[in-house]
Amino acid sequence: MRVLPLLLLLPLASSTGSTTETAIRPDRTIRLFDGKSFAPFYTWLVDSHREDPLRVFSVVDQVDGAPAIRISGESWGGLVTRESYRDYRLVVEFRWGLATWGERRNATRDSGILVHGQGRDGNTGADGNGAWMRSVEAQVIEGGVGDFILVAGFDAEGRKLVPRMTAKAGSDRDGEPVFDPSGESRDFEGGRINWFGRDVDWQDRLGFRGRQDVESPYGEWTRLEVIADGDRVTNVVNGKVVNEGTRSSLTEGRILVQSEGAEIYFRRIDVEPLTGRAQRGPS
Repeated sequence: MRVLPLLLLLPLASSTGSTTETAIRPDRTIRLFDGKSFAPFYTWLVDSHREDPLRVFSVVDQVDGAPAIRISGESWGGLVTRESYRDYRLVVEFRWGLATWGERRNATRDSGILVHGQGRDGNTGADGNGAWMRSVEAQVIEGGVGDFILVAGFDAEGRKLVPRMTAKAGSDRDGEPVFDPSGESRDFEGGRINWFGRDVDWQDRLGFRGRQDVESPYGEWTRLEVIADGDRVTNVVNGKVVNEGTRSSLTEGRILVQSEGAEIYFRRIDVEPLTGRAQRGPS
């Protein structure tokens, strides 16, 4: 595929990656990918930080007939929005590529969408050289699209800050928390909350697909929506609510699209105003 030249990205006024004073509450659709560049983002990678010597992030002119952002996955990090957002519906459409890397060469293809990202760049590492920042993750991984991960980070003084969330959840056979809209409310500090249909026999192997998976089969596009409504976060996969949390300790911040060992393409990344509700719960 021919790679399009990227627009020159201007550096931020601050190198800390901290959120802006006032988060944007959208009143119209904001297209974070316009088919030509990812200018609303800056890049962040472990070790190389704002530099991208391996061209982990690029724009290709045709994937299934349309432009897309390619994230190679070769280095850990992500695309980070220059602005902070609150109260919105994030809509992304993704599909997996072929390449996998390093320790995840034979593992499930892995990425993720982080919302409400706060603090300096790379604050998942105490030394500031982590891949991401404190946030709420809508997991994108084979068999687990829509899981929540409450991503902890460190402040400038080295104190660990752990996001909190309340969710209706039961436990699977292995004792892992699983979203259950008819379950009891449970408080979580850090950790993972599996989407309602995650296969209890999930295995971290390349190409895994669970019996109830809502994500599209390999080679097809999956639509993931993350609805951030005050302190409520809802994950919707291909039109189906798969996970929901309330009383989130994080309610605004940057949006981050991960690079985590697997090639992935995004043909749509939109931030929309809040309107209506998606279909709820498992069937």
